[in-house]
Amino acid sequence: MAIIDIKTEITGNVWKIVQPVGSQVEEDEPIMILESMKMEIPVVAVESGTVKEILILEGDTVTEGTVVARIEA
Repeated sequence: MAIIDIKTEITGNVWKIVQPVGSQVEEDEPIMILESMKMEIPVVAVESGTVKEILILEGDTVTEGTVVARIEA
């Protein structure tokens, strides 16, 4: 099993975490949603697996490239 880092692609605020730790996710399934410039941008799983860690909280501000979650694939 490999641990995969999930990174943000843009700077924004964490609006909602939609997959808590322990959730099974499929590739391209949203894990959380960022808000930036009044747009909602999903942060998706890059591989199928289990969400092992969420490293931020709703309301946090993140920058491009921030590791926000880890998946065990």
